[in-house]
Amino acid sequence: MDFTPTEAQAEARDLAARIFADLATHERLRAAGTGSDPELWKALTAAGLVSAVEELGLLGLVLLLEEQGRTTAQVPYAASCVYGQLAIAAHGTTEQRQRLLPGIGDGSVVVAGAFPAQQGVRPSARGGLTGTAPVVPWLRDATHVLVADAGRRLWLVPLGEGTGIEEAELTAPWSAGRLTFHDAPAEPLGTDPDPGGPGPYADVLATARTAFAGLQAGVCAGSLARAVAHTNTREQFGRPLATRQAVQLRAADAHMDTEAIRVTAYEAAWRRDAGLPYVTHALTAAWWASEAGQRVVHTGQHLHGGAGADVDHPVHRHFLWGRQLDAYLGSGSEVLQELGELIASGD
Repeated sequence: MDFTPTEAQAEARDLAARIFADLATHERLRAAGTGSDPELWKALTAAGLVSAVEELGLLGLVLLLEEQGRTTAQVPYAASCVYGQLAIAAHGTTEQRQRLLPGIGDGSVVVAGAFPAQQGVRPSARGGLTGTAPVVPWLRDATHVLVADAGRRLWLVPLGEGTGIEEAELTAPWSAGRLTFHDAPAEPLGTDPDPGGPGPYADVLATARTAFAGLQAGVCAGSLARAVAHTNTREQFGRPLATRQAVQLRAADAHMDTEAIRVTAYEAAWRRDAGLPYVTHALTAAWWASEAGQRVVHTGQHLHGGAGADVDHPVHRHFLWGRQLDAYLGSGSEVLQELGELIASGD
């Protein structure tokens, strides 16, 4: 395994870091409330950081999402890249790729994902979709939704005719909504699955788990960086908090947890890009993102003392994102059970 970024991946990561640092400031995030930042989204797409994902691969996307996580930038970057760019590139028909990928790349098409499989959504008798997806992150920014129905079939649904959206608030400000289908027009994503690999549903879900683990690594790294800065400048009894052994041990544990999330996400992404089996590795990354992610963002809050309890403090935003990510696409216990079943089955 070699997780060293290519020159293109490193350049894209550095460009993303500059854009996020310049535009995802505390003041702009506070002004955005629970919505997203259209100016930041426009800057990312204009810089080619969405269209480049197909070439950069999943490892490249993980590197970019780390930079988003460090600033908790409120844009549908992960969702549109995973459920749009990568899913359609991997499983869409030639016609779907030609029709949708250019728009996803320039930001005029934004794809949200109704994942994991929505037990309340099924094909209707007339070929559309019917039912309800209770919570879809970034739905209020989307033009299309990639839906996994109760039978784990994938459908591309343009929002409009036959769909209804109600605002839904999550722990993190992800512009989420409740999506209702009333015989909504839908087209299946691609054709039959590749018999040599996981089916489209399993592949997209594993891709999403890997990508959002990368996002969690960035959220945790940002939380820890803020905690380190705070404890180095905050004094108690004439000494910086960072000189105290208990603080150092908490920070060291948080650093190791963050590295565990990062390396498992890198491994799963690298294996997908290399064409190797990676579903169990994606589950491992998701488990670390859930279990270790909780610990790190709680540490970030704790090391800030009373300031960490201020809902307007930047570190509190990392806490909210970390707690949202620790359960998205399966909590730690759920993905651990799924991993155990896969290992036991030898699949």
